[in-house]
Amino acid sequence: MSRADRVYLFITIFLLIAAIAGGIMLGMQRSRNQPVEIVLSQTEPPEQAGELYVDGAVANPGIYPWQDDDTLQTLLSDVGVEAEADLSRIEIYIPREGEEQSPQKIDINRAEPWLLEALPGIGETLAQRIIDYRGTNGPFKRIEDLLKVSGIGLATFENMKDLITVSD
Repeated sequence: MSRADRVYLFITIFLLIAAIAGGIMLGMQRSRNQPVEIVLSQTEPPEQAGELYVDGAVANPGIYPWQDDDTLQTLLSDVGVEAEADLSRIEIYIPREGEEQSPQKIDINRAEPWLLEALPGIGETLAQRIIDYRGTNGPFKRIEDLLKVSGIGLATFENMKDLITVSD
């Protein structure tokens, strides 16, 4: 093999290696720039059914049923939002499964007679006496003021004290 043949062979091998290396580099560059498709799985939102406890500046505090298609506006109209309510700060608390919940308390300053009758030892007559006492003397300042209502003694009060509350 002559010297010229060796130079041509060397140049040919060099160009062949350069072409292969360039192709590999170009292929790697293209694979980096191709968009990656991200597929999000479709998950169903959890079913929204159960009960909501509503309290605060509302006319009818208590537990209300909640279904998937209910709206906050519907709930607010059901509970009767008071004029001085601050609707810019609505609090929602979702308990963890199995979390102990305190029993619903009845506001003796706002409760209707039928709700007062749900208290232990309170019938139709005592419920009306509570309403009448409120109307005559104004709202109860503390739950113990309930003892001032004719017909409510210490035993009746003890049975219901953990189930009642007062508001302004």
